[in-house]
Amino acid sequence: MDTVRASIERHAAASPDKTFLITPESNLELSFAQLKTSVDNIGQHLSELGLTKGTKAAFLLNNGFWTVQLFLGVMANNRVIVPLNAVAGNVQLIHVLGHSDAEVVFVSPGYRQMLDELLTAIDREVLVIETDEETGPAWPEHGTPCELIDNPAEEDPALLLYTSGSTGLPKGAVISHRAVTSGGRNVAEGHGLTADDRALCVLPVYHINGAMVTVSAPLYSGSSVVMPQRFSAGEFWGLVAEYQCTWSSIVPTIIKYLLDRVDQDDYEFGNDERLKAFRFARSASAPLAKVTLREWEETFKLPMIETLGLTETAGTVTTNPMPPAARKPGSVGLPCGNTIEIVDRNNQPCPAGVVGELSIRGSNLLSLYYKNPEATKSALVDGWFLTGDLGQKDEEGYIFLTGRSKELIIRGGENIAPREIDDILYQHESILEAAAVGVDDENYGQEVVACVALRDGYSCTEIELKAFCEAAVGQYKAPKIIYFLDELPKGPSGKILRLKLPEIISKLNS
Repeated sequence: MDTVRASIERHAAASPDKTFLITPESNLELSFAQLKTSVDNIGQHLSELGLTKGTKAAFLLNNGFWTVQLFLGVMANNRVIVPLNAVAGNVQLIHVLGHSDAEVVFVSPGYRQMLDELLTAIDREVLVIETDEETGPAWPEHGTPCELIDNPAEEDPALLLYTSGSTGLPKGAVISHRAVTSGGRNVAEGHGLTADDRALCVLPVYHINGAMVTVSAPLYSGSSVVMPQRFSAGEFWGLVAEYQCTWSSIVPTIIKYLLDRVDQDDYEFGNDERLKAFRFARSASAPLAKVTLREWEETFKLPMIETLGLTETAGTVTTNPMPPAARKPGSVGLPCGNTIEIVDRNNQPCPAGVVGELSIRGSNLLSLYYKNPEATKSALVDGWFLTGDLGQKDEEGYIFLTGRSKELIIRGGENIAPREIDDILYQHESILEAAAVGVDDENYGQEVVACVALRDGYSCTEIELKAFCEAAVGQYKAPKIIYFLDELPKGPSGKILRLKLPEIISKLNS
């Protein structure tokens, strides 16, 4: 049976002394046997507090030693973990706390005041347990203990994770134990992970990428993970070297940050013994421009594996093959542990080269959207999950994304994929972040505009960028206005929230 508890118990029995988790700031390590003991202890406390099967337990914590133990421990004891994004903003956090029915929140001392303010808007009692990253939860006096709870089954809910909410309030995806373990399996098998691998986790566990890719995958494969509290460009390669990490999952913004400071790194990339264990990095959560991928591989002499994952699919659904197999820049690769069809508006498969919606089937799909039967019914159709992502397959089955159906720009009746404009802007050396978007226009219905953020130490003008785009895609598709921002709005994984840009543009024009 594939459950979080079964995975923990399997490795605790087979390799009890093997390291599973390392947290650099506190210099703490956790073996699989210690993880099993911790999980059992967490379960005892949850039962003594009277928290029954399926109870929602949230956490408001940075990455770290106890964050991972609580994340896995709550699930392994047949309760449901609800990760809270500390930078999501009060409106979304209040919605998640209220909507999720969480009965307990584990919170770091640094977030306690913020949580107390949020809870004033919640109309039910919520138990707050302060959690120190090194010493763990300050468990309160016991309540009325509940009866013994069975170990979770594959179909039992394990994780309630809310989407980034690029428009409106986020939806809560209910992820089963089967889906959590399948998400870890897809990463492990897609990248050929073994027990000897070691991940560097720099993405937050409150997001599906950090949770499934760099926690669930090492748990599935019996390998280990190094987890600093947060990403630091200045410490990234030092952590790789010190702990002999073999891979990491990062996002395009982080890739840019690492490239921008390469001259400050004291490493001879491609020929440095300190980094010899590191065999690949993977990019997910946001589109990676071809020029950025090429710059990464030329600079760091390491393969960058483009992938695709979603909250509703417990992470990875496609990946480019590992070297020496063929990787295609600009493609998110081939289906991985899933069946994927590109379908038209009638849910019929599209031929190669024709753009349609990605439809996914597999053991890693969400069970439902929590307390949202309408969204569940429209997204889950006959065992398939309709993603809202647009893309096409080539003749060899590689998938190329063109954008979101809601993001498509329709100018004068012609469909324009924002990703096409993004890719051109990213080819300009001054661009750190870029996103094209459609805004209302009385003549064309919608007009193409773009928002950009510049790399440190670079400068360029709107006239220069517009001419750069026109030379590549023609005047009709090129943005008519380019707005320069300090940074573009992003979700917890670093994905640019394109649909928030019209609101920002409206404020700039008012």
